[in-house]
Amino acid sequence: MRRRNLQVLCGHGGFSRLSYAEWGEADNPRVLICVHGLTRNGRDFDYLAEELAPHYRVLCPDLPGRGASDWLMVKADYVIPTYIQAMAALVARSGADKVDWVGTSLGGLIGMTLAATPGHPISRMVLNDVGPFLPKAALERIGSFVGSDPTFATLAEGEAFLHVALVSFGITEPAHWAHVVETSIRPAADGNGFKLHYDPGIAQAFNDPSAVRDVDLWPLWDLITVPTLLLRGAESDLLPVDVAAQMTQRGPKADLIEFPACGHAPALFEPQQITAIKDWLVG
Repeated sequence: MRRRNLQVLCGHGGFSRLSYAEWGEADNPRVLICVHGLTRNGRDFDYLAEELAPHYRVLCPDLPGRGASDWLMVKADYVIPTYIQAMAALVARSGADKVDWVGTSLGGLIGMTLAATPGHPISRMVLNDVGPFLPKAALERIGSFVGSDPTFATLAEGEAFLHVALVSFGITEPAHWAHVVETSIRPAADGNGFKLHYDPGIAQAFNDPSAVRDVDLWPLWDLITVPTLLLRGAESDLLPVDVAAQMTQRGPKADLIEFPACGHAPALFEPQQITAIKDWLVG
């Protein structure tokens, strides 16, 4: 795994550093881009990227405000159009005319938006527990977590917090939890304790609870034509069963795989989850 950086134009605040992990041969023309969820970072794909590195050059960015990427000066810029700008720059940096895409939650929404845009670069797309209808109740639950900005006196306190906040990911292996803790918590800037590894400003969209409502993106979904694999956590509240079923009948008519014992969103750490993606992408 190699860590690389790219200067990208992000909203109204000028250019900022986008950091990404690169796996596989640097000259492999076959490129896979893996984009994480709202509060996560590109290290969520370490296990998947390692497995797919013999087949792809795998790029796993930290979206602006997350992980090793810069925080944005204008917090209102933490929106889909900004992320589209950043990902378009990453695709251009890759040198590939076409890329395959794996997107978890927010990363899936970015992929859907790109795939519905004329002239887009996506050949095949994997959506991890997200679709064109987002229920208000699930968004409120996510907002209640994103809106907090805790400080932990010790790493053990941070780990306990993550075990609660990420319980729906279905993580069971101690080594996987250790990886999540290592990549999700950083020393506080003032040297006192530890913080989550993202800008709390990403919560601005959730600051007004009255503005949180059901999100209907079905017209966007119906524009997508690329082969699509839909992954769903069996207990997901963000991707209801009926929405997933409709996604197999409309738009790209996605293939659907459901994973037991997890909700929103499957961590993609387990061998059966990784194998499902690999078999669909690589064969």
